[in-house]
Amino acid sequence: MFHLLFIASAFKKTVQTYHSLFRARMLIMPMMQSYSKAGDFTVKGKLKSALVDNAIYYGSYLLICGILLIYIALKPGVYLDGPKIKAIASSASNTWGLFLLILLLGYALVEVPRNLWNNSKKNYTLTYSYFKIAKLSTDKCEAEETMDDILDSLNSVMAAVGPGHPLHRHVETIVQKLTIQLRDRLNSRVAPERPTPPSFKSLVNLHKKTIKALHVLQRTETQWGLMLERIFHLEDVASNSRSPDHRFQHTFHTPRPRVQRIFYPPMFEWYWECFLRPYFLKTMAVVTCILSVAVVWSEVTFFCKKPVLSIFANIVIAAKESYNYAAIVSVSTLIIAYMFYCAYSTVLKIRLLNLYYLAPHHQTNEYSLIFSGMMVCRLTPAMCLNFLSLVHMDSHIIKERIMETYYTQIMGHMDVLGIIAEGFNIYFPMLVVLLCLATYLSLGSRLLSLCGFQQFVGDDELTTDLVDEGREIVKREKRKRQRAEESMARRRDYSDRFSGYRTRDNRDGAHTGLLNDVDSDYYVTPSPERSSTAAGSQRPESSYQDDLDKGSERAHCPPSGPSLKIEGATR
Repeated sequence: MFHLLFIASAFKKTVQTYHSLFRARMLIMPMMQSYSKAGDFTVKGKLKSALVDNAIYYGSYLLICGILLIYIALKPGVYLDGPKIKAIASSASNTWGLFLLILLLGYALVEVPRNLWNNSKKNYTLTYSYFKIAKLSTDKCEAEETMDDILDSLNSVMAAVGPGHPLHRHVETIVQKLTIQLRDRLNSRVAPERPTPPSFKSLVNLHKKTIKALHVLQRTETQWGLMLERIFHLEDVASNSRSPDHRFQHTFHTPRPRVQRIFYPPMFEWYWECFLRPYFLKTMAVVTCILSVAVVWSEVTFFCKKPVLSIFANIVIAAKESYNYAAIVSVSTLIIAYMFYCAYSTVLKIRLLNLYYLAPHHQTNEYSLIFSGMMVCRLTPAMCLNFLSLVHMDSHIIKERIMETYYTQIMGHMDVLGIIAEGFNIYFPMLVVLLCLATYLSLGSRLLSLCGFQQFVGDDELTTDLVDEGREIVKREKRKRQRAEESMARRRDYSDRFSGYRTRDNRDGAHTGLLNDVDSDYYVTPSPERSSTAAGSQRPESSYQDDLDKGSERAHCPPSGPSLKIEGATR
């Protein structure tokens, strides 16, 4: 009994944390989001810009809340007080969260199993990677062109704002954000003849554009390198699948930690990449497909209480009748974990032009991170209430008097308004069937492709052209890397070969010094003629080293025709 009370108390504190997240999403995160993208040079200026940007945001919220309050106040028999207004705000937020949740689930419940199944096919994954790197090449060129425009503007501003100008320190703040390579490119540009002095507002806008352009350029360059590494690995997997010795061989050598070399040798890597991984992904695709079908069926039938048609509700009721607490916890954890994965994985894939984009490997800016945090805070309460509806543990959905959960005691229900309780919360989740069907037929991708947005559609001509372009890009980058590695290998061999000569020459010098330390009476004194001849035939060590250096220069630089003739005549 004590452990049940402890779990209930912990869950109650967790629900209270959700309330804090709700307040943070409504008040703090929008301010932080505007503060992160502000181009002002002081904290006060950034806060002022954030307040101005959020005036429209908060104004629209106040307008909607005012209309709802007037609508509720005019209804007979309804009295507004503090708890009632709090419940209305929570219900409105949860309803908006449910709307987003159904949209995300309608996409992810089909796309998650399909992605797992497609990733098990080597040819599909490689073709899709060619398509992505062709698109990434376009994004990279656009980022470089945008950065060139920023450098042109900075060049004009630096020519107009000298060291004694009042805005010079702000210009230096912008220049300091550039990398060393970009500063060199900026300094190499020719200054305009008659530059126009900028205003403070134009400098703020230029600072804002510079921050955004720098992040986009760094992100595209990082993703370019990572995508090339992924494609090289996929090509290695395709070539090693036909290997008879069952040992994975990489086209380009990549250093690996010692632990990985010990526990993940080339033989294990071959069996995992070429044999076991496709079967594992197909198994996971089948499992997630079964879970997706169960979620869709339960979303459509959770409002039926007699007979109970929801799969998850039947499982929980059967476990409750047998007092199997472990089964209830396990099934509930599995269901809500899969729903969380589907919703949040879709949030990670949302890309709204270049304004909001979650990129892996620490390439996401502050604005996108805060926006994703707002989405998570909005989705979490609605997802929990939707889960309680699926398992028939929300008394306001099944219209039966049962013990309230701690979550509904604190967060309330989504039926404060009649139109929401009797229509939206019950019938809108049925829309997930249509959304799943549209996702299965790739209607969204085909529509975006018709509008001019590049999407991976298998039977489209644009997709085929981008795949061919990506294949040529990879071939070019592979030849470039192979030439670089061959050049490094030649330089390494050359340096190893001539370092042996230098070492032997140093040893000869040391041996001569040892001989000179011996008593000179031991040796026969040579005649003067022989001594002079020997002195003339000896070559100093410095001249020998100079000949080696000249020889190395001749090895790297091809000699011209006259020098060859002179050497031949001398010889």
